Amino acid sequence: ITMLNLNTELLIGILRIVALVTILFVWVIRYDNIKNEFREYKLPKWLRDLVGVLKITCAVLMNSNENTLILVGSGGLMILMTAALYTHLRVKNPFYKMLPALSMLSIASIVFFYFS
Repeated sequence: ITMLNLNTELLIGILRIVALVTILFVWVIRYDNIKNEFREYKLPKWLRDLVGVLKITCAVLMNSNENTLILVGSGGLMILMTAALYTHLRVKNPFYKMLPALSMLSIASIVFFYFS
């Protein structure tokens, strides 16, 4: 194992943990903000809850030891974050409000392409 490989593996591991911790923080601890956002964007409660379950599931799968599960989790997160960005564009949010979704899309993409 070269030093570059070791550093890359460490970075990917950190990104996977950052994704999980961030999604848990936003969808559990800051859940009231999520409820307000979905209400503001006129999206149904069932969709909010489905998105939350899917994001948490994908983040957990991304932290698996099984490559297939990591690909499913990171790929699913890529789809969800693309949908989030589309929603931000649809409601004409300023760019700074899109940054969290863009950041998570980037993390999921890096993880996905590393394991594919």
